[in-house]
Amino acid sequence: MSQIDSNQPKFNLKSYLNDFNPWHNIKIMHTNVPNDILAGITVAVIAMPLALAFGVASGLGAEAGMWAAICGGILVGLFGGSNTGVSGPTGPKVVQLAAIIAATKLASGEPDIVFAMSMVFLSGLVCIVLALMKIGRFIYYTPYSVVSGFMCGIGVIIILLEIPPMLGFATPNSVVGAIKQIPYDIMHEKPHALIVSLATFFTILLWPRVTKKEWLPAPLMGLIVGTSIAHLFTFKDIEYIGSMPVGLPHLYWPDFTRFGDMVGGAFALAGLCIFDSLLTCLVADNMTNERHNSDREIFGQGIANLGCGIVGGVTTATATMRTVANIKCGGKTGLASITHGLVLLALMLGLAPYASYIPMACLAGILLKVGMDIIDYRVLPVLHRMPFMDSICFWAVLILTISVDLLVAMGVGITIAFVRIVQELGQAYEQNVVSLNDMDRKLPADVSMPEELKEKVLKLRLEGPLFFGVSDTIYRASSALVDYKYLIVRMARVPMADMSGAYLLDDIIEKAHKQGATVFFTGLRPQVDRTLTRLRVIEKVGREHCLETFNDAILKIQELESDLASGKTNIEEDNLSQV
Repeated sequence: MSQIDSNQPKFNLKSYLNDFNPWHNIKIMHTNVPNDILAGITVAVIAMPLALAFGVASGLGAEAGMWAAICGGILVGLFGGSNTGVSGPTGPKVVQLAAIIAATKLASGEPDIVFAMSMVFLSGLVCIVLALMKIGRFIYYTPYSVVSGFMCGIGVIIILLEIPPMLGFATPNSVVGAIKQIPYDIMHEKPHALIVSLATFFTILLWPRVTKKEWLPAPLMGLIVGTSIAHLFTFKDIEYIGSMPVGLPHLYWPDFTRFGDMVGGAFALAGLCIFDSLLTCLVADNMTNERHNSDREIFGQGIANLGCGIVGGVTTATATMRTVANIKCGGKTGLASITHGLVLLALMLGLAPYASYIPMACLAGILLKVGMDIIDYRVLPVLHRMPFMDSICFWAVLILTISVDLLVAMGVGITIAFVRIVQELGQAYEQNVVSLNDMDRKLPADVSMPEELKEKVLKLRLEGPLFFGVSDTIYRASSALVDYKYLIVRMARVPMADMSGAYLLDDIIEKAHKQGATVFFTGLRPQVDRTLTRLRVIEKVGREHCLETFNDAILKIQELESDLASGKTNIEEDNLSQV
């Protein structure tokens, strides 16, 4: 066992931490400077109206969305794992944060900003810890039905929450509140607010068909049109963003005195951050034929959320719309993301007062389009043709996302998919039990074995991973093991074994020993051998009975039988001599 362990690669802390070194991003920033700067400016123009809208939707104010976009742009540009990803506030994270803020308001009805920012800061710490644990690769194992249900649910939430402000009323605190409020709002809608929101929405919808110029993106054009209509016709009965602070942000130092209350929300925000960011990175990979570093991306998001928690920004994640725009505009390194953040910083330091003239209904029109874009239209035409378990998974995630909680929905969806795949792997697991007489293959030429012994030699062939999901299959195979003297367990096609699989083998060995039978293992792979050795399963078989091939086991049985026969002959001769 010690010999096996000595072959394991030694842990190298320096090499391990090197994965999170910002030098990976800095050293390539000189390779595409003009295009990166132009792309960053363009993405900043796209990001500004979205950041303002998300800040308002969170309940913390428009400036909170802007500071999040600034932190995401600059810090993830330095520390992130995708060369083309651009970070900032996103729909899923803002929806989650808004629900938490609504549930933790002060007695005065105002948001508990210190609590919220401390939770955002803590979510950044969680992301950093998870990045150091190297969990990023698991995003590739998320089933599409879970992703699709999640995205559709987020889209529906945003649409429902933005209908009241489009009609001139306050944004509801929850989806249930929105559903209850919408009928009243429709019957008492404010025409001026509806005009502004619809003008904004249809401008965003139609602008890409009018022009392909990326320097004037549809969200910015919608913001200009909606705001212009409100002021041109002097709509004074609608709500505006109001004053925004100019200059450096107010700093919020983390206060963990209510750690127990905020840890659940922090993990929820961290989980959404990871999921949202890495899904967008997969989109970017497909567009650029590159491969992002998932763990470094999670680390960068953790750093950005630490910054958000200090400067008063809503949480960040890698944003699909900004990332796609960055790629289309020629951005190829983190310099584009940093430029986008610096442009927004300049706006906040000098032009923030102009945001006070933007109508809330205008931002609602922008977010309505965002909600519609998030919905997965690829899956809608095939909803009625989905495989049964995929359909259950999709609808469970969709309904739970809307009615309960985003992270709960993700957990339930992944659990359903996990149970399904374990069940299918268990059913697909191949094994059979035969005696030597029933085998199709012939014995080695130098082996002669009486027919009555052949019936006493059983072969148990296992094929596939030996893990907890195949316990029922292996149990049924072991129940067929009766009346035998030798058992050969063929494991050449078993790539891995977990503790459950190892103890299943242990049970088979115990059953064999109770019958006075001898067990052989053949074709053990190193990983399986290592597991069985550590769990002391091999020592019950005996290292001398772990052989390379099935023929080796047959020859070993013949040798044992010969030894046994010669031993009996010697005993008989001794008895005769005594007589």
